[in-house]
Amino acid sequence: MVIDLILIGVGITILLVAGDFLVRGAVGIATRLGIPSLLIGLTIVAFGTSAPELVVSINAVVTGDNGIAVGNIVGSNIANVFLVLGLPALISAISLSGPGLGRHGSVMLAATAGFAFAVYGWGQLDTAIGIFFLLAIALYVVAIVVAAMRPGTAPPPVVDGDVSVSAEEAQSFKPILLTLIGLVGLPIGANLLVTSGATLAMDLGVREELVGLTLIAFGTSLPELATVIAAARKAEASVAVGNVIGSNIFNILFVGGAMGVFGTTVFSDPGTKIYDVPAMVVAALALAIPLYLRMTITRTVGILFILAYIAYIVIISVKAAPGGALL
Repeated sequence: MVIDLILIGVGITILLVAGDFLVRGAVGIATRLGIPSLLIGLTIVAFGTSAPELVVSINAVVTGDNGIAVGNIVGSNIANVFLVLGLPALISAISLSGPGLGRHGSVMLAATAGFAFAVYGWGQLDTAIGIFFLLAIALYVVAIVVAAMRPGTAPPPVVDGDVSVSAEEAQSFKPILLTLIGLVGLPIGANLLVTSGATLAMDLGVREELVGLTLIAFGTSLPELATVIAAARKAEASVAVGNVIGSNIFNILFVGGAMGVFGTTVFSDPGTKIYDVPAMVVAALALAIPLYLRMTITRTVGILFILAYIAYIVIISVKAAPGGALL
């Protein structure tokens, strides 16, 4: 079990480093090609922060570890709201009155409702649902790019200090090398993470979803946490909230859509329907409602978010323990 935990840590580290390299390399190549920085931020960086979830979930589906794939999406979205927004709120209050955040919050709610329908109404994540999700995310990306490029529209603030590249670096071979390393490293880290997670679940005698909802979901949410903390320290609340909203949308529509295309995931685990998806819906509402009311995530609210996340982890851990009842 200790070896499995070490391998999970190694897998997460490889994922984070490879994901960072992929974003840096892609930004460098895009800069070299003359692609506007706004489009880079809206597409490449947004995709890059969801790359770990994407590769881990696809790898899990292909290897038959569907519980880890589902747990990764659901757990990441729960962690993104309660943990990724809760922790930075302890540093600086996060205002939810940024322009356009309410509209994007509505898309997040719609995506969450779509995933809930796939679980409770459709019963599985298959090719039909996958294609629908991918078409939805494509339309969403096109819509925000068109809106952002509209004359007279002020570009949104972007905290990209960690991924920006100099003109000299963009013209060198380094971006291509970083992209290649990222593309190679992501599947290696994902495979190590999924296989070690599945083995750990077997050793502990718990459902795979628990590992996906906790260790793997937390690990793949670290890029979002780093970005939001950087935004909070720079008092860029809109970036912090926008990153979480965008990540949750991408996790469901892009990662979930890719899962459906690569294989069929049947939602047969009672814990997914009883605890996990309801918790994800509650997390989405906990962010969307204050968004509509233009409230502020104060330090007190941040503490409540963190306590809610801890309570959820404790509940699913107790219920998933050997002999633990689901009701």
